[in-house]
Amino acid sequence: MKDFDSIPALMADLGKRAKDASRDLAFASAERKYAALIAAADAVWKNRAQIIEANKKDLDYGREKGLSPAMMDRLMLDETRIQGMVDGLRTVAEQTDPVGEVLAEWDMPSGLNIRRVRTPLGVIGVIYESRPNVTADAGALCLKSGNAVILRGGSESFHSSTAIHACLVEGLKAANLPEDAIQLVPTRDRAAVQELLTMTDYVDVIVPRGGKGLVGLVQREARVPVFAHLEGIVHIYIDKAADPQKTLDVVLNAKTRRTGICGAAECLLVHQDIAETLGRDVIAALLAAGVEVHAAGALAIDGTVPATDADWGKEFLDSIIAAKPVTDIDEAIAHIRQYGSNHTDCIMTEDQSAADRFFERLDSAILMHNASTQFADGGEFGMGAEIGIATGKMHARGPVGAAQLTSFKYLVRGNGTTRA
Repeated sequence: MKDFDSIPALMADLGKRAKDASRDLAFASAERKYAALIAAADAVWKNRAQIIEANKKDLDYGREKGLSPAMMDRLMLDETRIQGMVDGLRTVAEQTDPVGEVLAEWDMPSGLNIRRVRTPLGVIGVIYESRPNVTADAGALCLKSGNAVILRGGSESFHSSTAIHACLVEGLKAANLPEDAIQLVPTRDRAAVQELLTMTDYVDVIVPRGGKGLVGLVQREARVPVFAHLEGIVHIYIDKAADPQKTLDVVLNAKTRRTGICGAAECLLVHQDIAETLGRDVIAALLAAGVEVHAAGALAIDGTVPATDADWGKEFLDSIIAAKPVTDIDEAIAHIRQYGSNHTDCIMTEDQSAADRFFERLDSAILMHNASTQFADGGEFGMGAEIGIATGKMHARGPVGAAQLTSFKYLVRGNGTTRA
């Protein structure tokens, strides 16, 4: 890894080149963007051995840093995960190009014709931790939406991200698009992040994708607008009318499929009427699956750990879950309002009125009924990939795909029209 004498000069150069590239990319044809993404997908697969070799260096670095097993899982790449990246690139390529889409059109009595059309944001800065596949996802979505992007991956995924980025650049070259449209910050130096957050002359929006520490830092220090991707404090409420088999299947999948992703369940709330029956069965199943359960009240069975106040509102990102009984759905809703992160929350019930109440009274970006919270993912929403799950309320919310990385402008046509 190269050392740089001046991080501000390095970042300013990246910013200027990204700005220049964004101006060309804003009107690049859908066909050229498609060609770039398909060529990038081919390059990723062709170079999979080199990517896995680079990933081994990152895994060694992660072990030296003492990363948890869940974080190491987020970092690890194998052929299956590389195939997932390739599939994501191809899916994004196949989607309808959002740029230029007419969102609304109307005529005014004055004779004006007005259209509101999608337009790129410009330059996007993406700051992310651990998961090297974000390099491909973010690069693809920004390209599809006509934006240039500056990627700053986590220090632990430096080598993997560098190898993946080289494949994206190969795609840009093949389609005769500016290579500077997708740039990767070539240093682990944290000063680069500080610079990126204040580059108002070059960067139009920052997307942080990572833990509470990273997102909090970005929100505190950024002078550039931010799409917040907050922690996933994901709740599942098991209602008294829940189906036992569906509940066991969904809860186990939501917690254990992958414990280190933001859609993993972190807290179970169980209606008191079923706490000693279905509730305990679920706890027992989690324990049998190797999950450490921090339980309160009637859910505290042999093998669980006593829950404390610190367990509520905690994103474990590990094989740990908190659990407690609640008197009814309204107490569950109140708990989620107090301790949730507005990311993803789920209700298990066969009572449609209870599901409707849950959907109506909670304001999480994603609300689910009888479905695993691990579906909180742009790919599973049909977006091919996502740049993050936005938990704020301005502009983009939920999975951020290509369409969410656009703004709009008004195109107004007249015929010598003047205003009285």
